[in-house]
Amino acid sequence: MSEVSKKSGEVTLTEFTEDGKLVRKIRSFVRREGRLTKGQENAMENNWPTMGIDFAKQMLDWKEVYNREAPVVLEIGFGMGASLVEMAKNAPEKNFIGIEVHSPGVGACLMGAEEAGLTNLRVMCHDGVEVFEHMIPDGSLDTVQLFFPDPWHKARHHKRRIVQPEFAEMLRKKLKIGGIFHMATDWENYAEHMVEVMDAAPGYRNTATDGPYIDRPEDRPLTKFEARGHRLGHGVWDMKYARTE
Repeated sequence: MSEVSKKSGEVTLTEFTEDGKLVRKIRSFVRREGRLTKGQENAMENNWPTMGIDFAKQMLDWKEVYNREAPVVLEIGFGMGASLVEMAKNAPEKNFIGIEVHSPGVGACLMGAEEAGLTNLRVMCHDGVEVFEHMIPDGSLDTVQLFFPDPWHKARHHKRRIVQPEFAEMLRKKLKIGGIFHMATDWENYAEHMVEVMDAAPGYRNTATDGPYIDRPEDRPLTKFEARGHRLGHGVWDMKYARTE
């Protein structure tokens, strides 16, 4: 038996065993509607038929989705989509899919994708946990990306951070053996939390060779926000974990 409770834009899925025992489930976030600009609205109308994927409780077939076979890179929470568009533009040999709950961000991403003439990018506007559970085939992803998620920096809010043991296991099942989970954050405490969770997660190996972190890979674009942070002396921490089993 399962129950869904919603509060302040959050959704918590809780499941109970037959004897009434609570089984902890993953907290995620429901879709947040926002005001779209005219350009974002037009981009949604024009490009959703070719680049948008509607949520359905049915596993995707990547070959059908992209009309070809190629490595699949999935990004969770792409914001306004500028870096995702740049990555898809710079790596036409890969297939990219982004999941974002904020509809103006999806609209902005589709605007950028249209301007760049991309054919290797797809987007979804839905809760990422539900998408993983119902639509992503096991062992089918080459890379999962999570860049600058909400750090929930207050100690009492750390339990809301998306990187938790259940989340790591959910992603592991969807990655290919050798597939990469790439995280980046500008909060050192969150970076330490990510490393603690991922080092304890079964079936992963940290790819770093000098400490737990890696230099920003060339294939992760430097955002304007990140560049400003560098100028102000702020740090950014990148981590890559490979699925081993």
